[in-house]
Amino acid sequence: MKFIHFCLVTCALFLINQQGFGQIELGNTNVDYAEPRKMKIAGITVLGAEFTDPQAIKLFAGLQVGQELMIPGDEIADAVRKLWTNQLFSDIDIRLAEARGDDAYLVIVVKEMPRLGVFRFDGIKKSEADNLREKMKIRTGNVANENLKATAINVIREYYLEKGFYNAQVSIKEKPYDNLPNSVELTFDIERGNRIKIEEIEWVGVSQFKTAKLNWAMKNTKSVAWWRVFKSSKFIDEEYEEDKVAIVNKYNKEGFRNMRILKDSVYRISPERLKVRIEVEEGNKFYFRNISFIGNTKYRSSSLDSVLNIKKGDVFNMEVLQTRINMNQNGRDIASLYSDDGYLNFYAYPVESLVPPDSIDIEIRMGEGKQYRLGTVSVSGNDKTNDHVIYREIRTLPGDLFNRSDLMRTQRELNALGYFDPEGFDVRTNPRPDEGLVDLEYVVAEKPSDQIELSGGWGGGRVVGTLGLSFNNFSMRNFFKKEAWSPLPTGDGQRLSIRAMSNGTFFQSYSLSFVEPWLGGKKPNSLMVSVTHTVQSNGQKKYINDDELNPARQSLQVTGASVIFGQRLQKPDDWFSVQTGISYQHFNLSNYASFFSFKDGYSNNLAANFTLARTSISDNIYPTWGSQITLTTKCTLPYTFIGEKFMGKSYDYEAMSQQDKVDWLEYYKMKFTAKWYTPLNKHKTNKLVLHTHVGFGFLGTYNKKLGSSPFERFYLGGVYLSGFMLDGREIVNLRGYDDLSLTMPSDRVGAPVISKYGAELRYPISLNPQATIFALAFAEAGRTWTDFTDYNPFNLYKSAGAGLRIFLPMFGLLGFDYGWRLDDLPNYPNMARGQFHFSIGMNMGEL
Repeated sequence: MKFIHFCLVTCALFLINQQGFGQIELGNTNVDYAEPRKMKIAGITVLGAEFTDPQAIKLFAGLQVGQELMIPGDEIADAVRKLWTNQLFSDIDIRLAEARGDDAYLVIVVKEMPRLGVFRFDGIKKSEADNLREKMKIRTGNVANENLKATAINVIREYYLEKGFYNAQVSIKEKPYDNLPNSVELTFDIERGNRIKIEEIEWVGVSQFKTAKLNWAMKNTKSVAWWRVFKSSKFIDEEYEEDKVAIVNKYNKEGFRNMRILKDSVYRISPERLKVRIEVEEGNKFYFRNISFIGNTKYRSSSLDSVLNIKKGDVFNMEVLQTRINMNQNGRDIASLYSDDGYLNFYAYPVESLVPPDSIDIEIRMGEGKQYRLGTVSVSGNDKTNDHVIYREIRTLPGDLFNRSDLMRTQRELNALGYFDPEGFDVRTNPRPDEGLVDLEYVVAEKPSDQIELSGGWGGGRVVGTLGLSFNNFSMRNFFKKEAWSPLPTGDGQRLSIRAMSNGTFFQSYSLSFVEPWLGGKKPNSLMVSVTHTVQSNGQKKYINDDELNPARQSLQVTGASVIFGQRLQKPDDWFSVQTGISYQHFNLSNYASFFSFKDGYSNNLAANFTLARTSISDNIYPTWGSQITLTTKCTLPYTFIGEKFMGKSYDYEAMSQQDKVDWLEYYKMKFTAKWYTPLNKHKTNKLVLHTHVGFGFLGTYNKKLGSSPFERFYLGGVYLSGFMLDGREIVNLRGYDDLSLTMPSDRVGAPVISKYGAELRYPISLNPQATIFALAFAEAGRTWTDFTDYNPFNLYKSAGAGLRIFLPMFGLLGFDYGWRLDDLPNYPNMARGQFHFSIGMNMGEL
């Protein structure tokens, strides 16, 4: 039966093709197309659809079995129009294949548009083609209709418009694609032409500013200049509109509240140049007159006026006024005054009153609301970190008055842990007005905090490989619980670091450290324990014939340990912390003369350590504000003084060997460092930051007859990547110079005095926690001295340059710098004037 029906339909199609829409005779049914008649659709057949679902075609057409319609009639014409709107077909025909009484059997005959087999670009570079592929978002198999082609051309033109190519031409070549049926190959032929730039920006009606200042205020729209390196002169309409708003804001900040741009135009003055013309109406300059407060009962108007700190006669600036009322960066605003005292729903807004000709009165209308205390304080989102690790950093406690400053400080403390994504932080408030309570929920998002260090450096004349693992959210109490290993016991905020270094049989070094930041779990008192062991030799075996010492072996063994106790202080403020500890190193030399001033013997370095620091930086990776000031002392006992003064011993210092002098080291060491971070564009998302720093170090001796310690000295110059400093030496970087070149060459044991100053201008490229990148320009200076009497803080070696920092959570901070030295060194006449430097680590090379 199906076969008979198919034959009938085929014959009907043949007859229709031969006779058109005239009179069709099928069986005993005659249909006169000159006289429409109402019929019911009894069946619909789709022909010609290879890629498109036939049911979808019926749906697009709006025809269905059982539907009554006039044949011929508007319903059929509407169905054809609906199919055309989908732009899937190049030919569409709806035909009556058979009529049985009032039942109509329709056939929808379509010719599908060709599909896209492949597309290519001609006339451009591969990198540009790759960028366009991402932007165009067309794929093999898409219908190659006119809409696809027009959209692709628009995307290409927009891409080149953003790059300043206003004359870019795009044409499409189309040919069949043999590898796929009914497919085409499209080739986009692109002629970019020359880049069109802004020749001039003309200002009309400007009298209150120099035009150079207005040009500077336009951050993205710049005219051509030979000295303009970091900003192009291309014209982008969207950025131009933003720059016009910036111009209005600049006038408003200087009191010109009624300034407006009357008209502007952009036109070509040559095939490759544009001219921008902006006509402004500046208006009068306005000043603050009287400022009054309405609605304040908690604080007197005089107190609020002192916080506002705007005087009669000051230039009118609405942005300053709003900042002093709400959300000042340094916290000195009226809203902070109230919100730090429990007034959760406080609001204030200014109302202006014009006093001709050039003054404005301000009335600040406020609603204080009621005081709220904290109800429940909860944490969510910490899938790995245990609750108590977070709660001990929280400064907002149940029962306390709501305090916005404490809330913001809590966010900073949680961010400083390094376990959470800063962009994932959120604080949800749930007020309960009837009870006068507000519930807080701190929302965090875990991020990878562990680090793996895999690096290579140069030391001892050989390549040194380093493998280090740092587990920054470790849990020692779960160490012996099998179920906690997934893959490691985590969540208690402890830090476990394991590090190994080697260059084969010549050098091996192993270290293990553990940090408990909250010893006892109740107060922020930290405990750090570390052990190290290092062996350096000439590569010879220790024994020959199993039990006989090898006389050809030269070796140095260093074994050390330290214990440090840290405490967070409350006075003068809670940014202060103090660390005290003790460290010990034992040096054992066997026929080893290449590093120390003696080759056989031993030395002991037992020292007490004390550090007082104040740290208030906003972030560990890219601080935008705050400071870090540190005073460090390290000292041993004055053994010879104790022996002579209290034990009746006498020492023949002239006859004393070098090994005897360092049997138990005697010294005291002091360092002072300070770093400041200052945002230069506070109201921008990407903050330009000025980082300034100073440092001073001094190594002293108790006994001048014994001489200064050959250990714990300072070395300066270059960016030294060697990972091992066996004698406690501190290697300080100074970019632009060769490694260690700024320490006196005649003094191979380093210098006892050092100073270093510097400034960096930092700009963030990416603040993504998974890949923080920022560029910098630097200027720095430093020097070492062999005696404090020669110390001159102004006679320094100087350098300048630029660099890039990339922070990856698994590898730490990577640095790339180019330094240009500004001073010559007589002992290094062949030193390059400028050189590249590579660094690894957060504070490596810092004083």
